Amino acid sequence: MNSLPPDWGSTLQRIADALERLAPPASPPPDFASAEAFLWQAQRGFLQPVAKVNRIPLKLLVGIDHVRDILVENTRRFASGFPANNVLLWGARGMGKSSLVKSAHGVMLAEGAALKLIEIHREDINTLPTLMNLLRPAPFRFILFCDDLSFDAGESSYKALKAVLDGGIEGRPENVLFYATSNRRHLLPRDMIENERSTAINPGEAVEEKVSLSDRFGLWLGVHKCSQDEYLAMIDAYAAHYGLAMPREELHWHALEWSTTRGSRAGRIAFQFIQDLAGRQGVKIDG
Repeated sequence: MNSLPPDWGSTLQRIADALERLAPPASPPPDFASAEAFLWQAQRGFLQPVAKVNRIPLKLLVGIDHVRDILVENTRRFASGFPANNVLLWGARGMGKSSLVKSAHGVMLAEGAALKLIEIHREDINTLPTLMNLLRPAPFRFILFCDDLSFDAGESSYKALKAVLDGGIEGRPENVLFYATSNRRHLLPRDMIENERSTAINPGEAVEEKVSLSDRFGLWLGVHKCSQDEYLAMIDAYAAHYGLAMPREELHWHALEWSTTRGSRAGRIAFQFIQDLAGRQGVKIDG
């Protein structure tokens, strides 16, 4: 029998020390009091503080008044410690879905709520259980926010989201709520749903698991394309807020010309026009 060298213990210790040095350093525990919002860096398991949230005043989100009021009230109930629903904001592009989430959070902060906003990228949805473990014991309330959430063929990360929305064996932490925006009501492309139905032995059951994901959101808030009058109301609100001087008729003419060249009327298009106008007038704006 071969005997171990007399210094084998110290050799193993040196190997262990070397491996430890090669390992990435452990992330520091999150300091939730350091910021009002955070970005979830999934690869490092780290919550990155956001120095300044890019948001616009809630009053400037024109044309989505009904949706705005429902979301703010749901957020207020949650921030106050009362039951509230996870929210799926779906619908037309550029109509202020993500801006609405950030602005509603800003309203809660102005009201003195200890509410934190955490953004998670769609690609990191499968790390939600890890993030939940960090948030569960914290003395704050959190809105997890995923912008432009959707899933394509072959993806299975939606299962992690279902577990979070349903609560799993531990139950969803009472201090966490999930808000998502999407251009798809069912979070899946229609051709994927139809393909699943046409190739399955039991078409209904084949898509039920995926399509039912949106059912886990207690609130579905649809945001639709705006009319010309609503588009011009957005322009008027932005121009007044940022102090842009131009006769109303002329302002509307230029705003409509701007939307025509882009083939769309939406809140994003309106703000892009305002940015251009502010630049030409030498006026600085935030957002």
